[in-house]
Amino acid sequence: MGSRIYAVAQQKGGVGKTTTTINLGAALAERGQRVLLLDLDPQGALSAGLGRDPLKLNETVYDALRDPGFALERVVKDVGNGCHLVPANIDLAASELELVSEPGRERILREKLTPLLENYDYVLIDCPPSLSLLTLNALSAASRVIIPVQCQYFALRGMDLLLTTIEKVRARINPDLRIAGILATMYDGRTTHSREVLEELRSVYGSQVFQTVTPATVKLPDSTMAGEPILSATPSSPAAQSYRDLAGEVENRG
Repeated sequence: MGSRIYAVAQQKGGVGKTTTTINLGAALAERGQRVLLLDLDPQGALSAGLGRDPLKLNETVYDALRDPGFALERVVKDVGNGCHLVPANIDLAASELELVSEPGRERILREKLTPLLENYDYVLIDCPPSLSLLTLNALSAASRVIIPVQCQYFALRGMDLLLTTIEKVRARINPDLRIAGILATMYDGRTTHSREVLEELRSVYGSQVFQTVTPATVKLPDSTMAGEPILSATPSSPAAQSYRDLAGEVENRG
């Protein structure tokens, strides 16, 4: 099959990018896949959500991006649940300025990832909540994009800008880039609001929207705060099952 690289991207914060990355990764690993999770957000939420304190990390993805001789493999951590992690912290924020004059700056992450790909079936990149140079690096490295969208009307705003950016990256930098799917997150089927937003998503974007929706539940942020996926925190919960369903869709869509 070869390694599949997915960018989990959305320029709006608070839509479930990190939660999706953690739990989709755990669900894929549960299905026997070798999974690498890559934190590309200076806030380090993915690293923290997998039990690594960003403030205590001496070396991160930042060191690999800024130093041509620094192998990304040096910072890979085994975080259990069948997943490995490339961590990040606030140091990564400096890379936006430091890399801006570098030749091929939008392809640095892809170059750093390439030697690791034979070790993994899936690489999931947790992008920052902006259309920045870091996000551009993720889109340049990835073959697919997963777009989480919170089930609230204001969360639909800005989708066109992200989709336009993806099209520009595909045209100019990465012709293999495709949208794997749009994921409705924080869905509460008891409310008319959530149901209408999901209906609007499916009406506008059709088959690009995953059939799986992830529920609004405190169990998800609680498990992230505890530094573990929902699949190990409460494995029989509806939220855990939703990510198992999503993993199946991701595998089937290719």
